[in-house]
Amino acid sequence: MKQFYILILLLFVLTKAKAQEKSFYKDVYLEDLIKNEGRKFAFRNTNSETNHTSNYDLTYHKLDWKLNPNAVFAHIEGTVTSDFTAKEEMSTIAFDLADNMTVTEIKQGENELLFTHFDDILTIYLSETLQIGESSTVEVTYNGYPESGSGFGAFTKSSHNGTPIIWTLSEPYGAKQWWPCKQDLIDKVENIDIFVTTPSEFVVASNGLKISEEISGLDKTTHWKHDYPIPAYLVAIAITNYTIYTELAYEGTTNEFPIDNYVYPESLELAQEKTPVTVDIMELFGDLFEMYPFKEEKYGHAQFGWGGGMEHTTMSFMGNFNRGLIAHELAHQWFGDKITCGSWSDLWVNEGFATYSNALVIENFDGEEAFKNWRINKTGNIKALPDGSVYVHENDTINESRLFSSRLTYNKGAMLLHMVRKHIGDEDFFQGIKNFLNDDNLAYDYAKSEQVIEHFEATSGEDLTEFFNDWLYGQGYPLYSSNWSQNGNDVEIELMQGQSDPSVDFFEIRLPVEFIGENGESHIEILNNTENNQLFTVTIDFPVSSVVIDPNFDYILKKETNLSVENISSNVIDLNLFPNPTDGILYVKENERISIKSIQIYDNTQKELKNVAFDNKTINIKNYESGLYFVKIITDKGVVSYKILKK
Repeated sequence: MKQFYILILLLFVLTKAKAQEKSFYKDVYLEDLIKNEGRKFAFRNTNSETNHTSNYDLTYHKLDWKLNPNAVFAHIEGTVTSDFTAKEEMSTIAFDLADNMTVTEIKQGENELLFTHFDDILTIYLSETLQIGESSTVEVTYNGYPESGSGFGAFTKSSHNGTPIIWTLSEPYGAKQWWPCKQDLIDKVENIDIFVTTPSEFVVASNGLKISEEISGLDKTTHWKHDYPIPAYLVAIAITNYTIYTELAYEGTTNEFPIDNYVYPESLELAQEKTPVTVDIMELFGDLFEMYPFKEEKYGHAQFGWGGGMEHTTMSFMGNFNRGLIAHELAHQWFGDKITCGSWSDLWVNEGFATYSNALVIENFDGEEAFKNWRINKTGNIKALPDGSVYVHENDTINESRLFSSRLTYNKGAMLLHMVRKHIGDEDFFQGIKNFLNDDNLAYDYAKSEQVIEHFEATSGEDLTEFFNDWLYGQGYPLYSSNWSQNGNDVEIELMQGQSDPSVDFFEIRLPVEFIGENGESHIEILNNTENNQLFTVTIDFPVSSVVIDPNFDYILKKETNLSVENISSNVIDLNLFPNPTDGILYVKENERISIKSIQIYDNTQKELKNVAFDNKTINIKNYESGLYFVKIITDKGVVSYKILKK
């Protein structure tokens, strides 16, 4: 047995040395990647459960740390106690922990355990083999200087107004930088106790309820307890000279709970002006979704040294207290914290919902015009590029700039939800959200895109497969133009759709179209556009002067050059092009009473063709590929458009 221990120890030392050598070169390589490619490929993809942690379920953590913000360098030491249950026969258990952390002791009961630690994996050899369903506990004692370069900080020491602060932000892959954890999304630990010992002048903010503060000599130990399931990336601490004040949600009712604000003393006055709106937003979300899901504990804000915000469960870390950020991070308590995305590919389940929740605040607090302006702003940003899907493909989940793309994950994810709302109606949309949040299989657990879709399908009674294939998994957006004419009260309109990206062959849309009269009259019709060049007849009881596609900017689409017929006279109707289909030469049959001013030709994406030869009798498009084209002829009597098929 002694010889076996020496052999294992020697193997560990050699392996550890190799790991350190590999880690050194890895870090140099990653530094270049981070500088040149925005953190691309910087960290292992832990999209859901990783292979080395899949053999057990976590049930409890006791996190006992000692930190000193006054120290020159950020340092952590402590013991992490983990209760777990075997999912299969197991003789080892593994945690994620960065190689630069030093493990000094691991115990299972009174037994000191052997372990290896390399490639950011801490593998522990249990004192005996566990069978399926058996539970046990291990204690990992460690220390080190966490690296703050992963994710958006992971573990950072900085300062404000001359005072030091330590704060953590572990999303997406940074938890292992500062504590031994199971860094995946689908195995939430059921509850945690957090004990943080600091010099007594500092205040600690964290998850859950503050149970106690005990002073011993020059030190103070703060105990926080969180009794809801939580993934590793949402566990957080922040330590500085906070000033604390409390607001109450649902004040005076049986549902009353505190909103605790931990702010820098120099920011107190401004924060007290800004944060009271949290109460109003909390109650709005309670009406639209459900009661705040962690009301048995608290909600809180902790100011920290990053520019944005982070939705740590029950305690959002805030770079500022603007209403939009307050709304976004609060919404995450439902979307991201109560129900967490089941893989990083499904990050829109967190970020799309939180972004749209802020839009709902705008709609309810500021009115429809402000909400419309929000949609204009978001769709404009989305259409800045022609490609990109809301869903993050697996190969991109280690590219943080793609994972947290404001254009796709946040803005397009939010507009996807708005388009679902328009597609199935308000009642089914909001009921679908409530059912999703209260699904016993998802609540305080995780969900993937499929579960979101299922709930919208269940409330609406519709098959939304094609809709989500186009808008969630597909890339880009539609390019629209129309061709219309009026005969009495009948307006015939043809909708023509191209696509900005070839991944979608056609976007089926229940498209709002506004018909505007000569005297300002307005009529909006919803046209179920299921195919290209689709014709609709709409009854309008006033003379129509113009047609506007998607007048309220409810969809992500680009309105291309208008090919609608404008003020056509009977003389213009005699104008014709032939042959159709054509091999490339089109002949213009003219009427002597009209004069052609110009001719414009567009391809099927509504892109105008350049350098088209026209000599008042023929149009030459021989040099262009076969397919459908649109010819717009502008005359002194009006405008008329034609569809031409080039063979």
